[in-house]
Amino acid sequence: MPLVNTATLLSRAAAQHKGVGAFNIENADMAFAVAECAKELDTSAIIQTTYTTVRYMGAKVLRAMIAEIVSSVGKIDIALHLDHGDSLQVCKECADAGYSSIMIDGSRLPLAKNIALTKEAAYYAHIKGLAAEGEIGKVGGVEDGLSSKVALTDIEECRKFVTESKVDFVAIGVGTAHGVYKGKPSIDFERIAAIKNAVNIPLVLHGASGLDKATLQKCVKAGITKINFATELRQAYSKGVRQALADKSVYDPKVYQAIGRQEVKKVVIEKLKILQ
Repeated sequence: MPLVNTATLLSRAAAQHKGVGAFNIENADMAFAVAECAKELDTSAIIQTTYTTVRYMGAKVLRAMIAEIVSSVGKIDIALHLDHGDSLQVCKECADAGYSSIMIDGSRLPLAKNIALTKEAAYYAHIKGLAAEGEIGKVGGVEDGLSSKVALTDIEECRKFVTESKVDFVAIGVGTAHGVYKGKPSIDFERIAAIKNAVNIPLVLHGASGLDKATLQKCVKAGITKINFATELRQAYSKGVRQALADKSVYDPKVYQAIGRQEVKKVVIEKLKILQ
């Protein structure tokens, strides 16, 4: 089964008032975990790689590996997305490699510069037949070594951003944060609904790791379609590997990687069931 267009996948889910899980992976084991869980539940999902993962492995290698994994698992709707692209260069690299969609993150820039940067990335994606994501407002916490404070998305600025940048879906700041929550986050559900009414494209929630079932489902009900999970998957994989390596007789990578893979599957299954 070939990779599917992310915009098509999200538009279908939005029309059904459903959420789509978008899972950041770092290796083949984590990609297999996502694909196998989607197959098991007969649902769609998005596999994502951050720009640091792209720099570590290369976009062509990642795309070829993930496309083959998805094909081997069977008939499932899986898209491949670049998460938090930090430059036009990495967006173009992933677009040229055949990703389903790319994200350019200009949320730290002033609005006009964010629009200009995102518009250029979206244009390149569109001429390649791909979809594009942008971000306005900041999701707090730490992501791939970069930290920021939460900045709630202004509704009118979001409308302007979407209209001028031509993105296919947009990440908004509504109170979530990347990384590990130190307390209970305060999500602005009314802002989600207001932005959903202001723009006619799917909305994206970053920093969803650690949110409980009720909160995630309330986010979807308010208007979120794409929900990103990264930290919990990394934690799960590392937990499995550490547990396996506690046995000093274990030295075969296939043994401890398989345990990490199973731990990731537990997280992915849980999230996909919540979003179904």
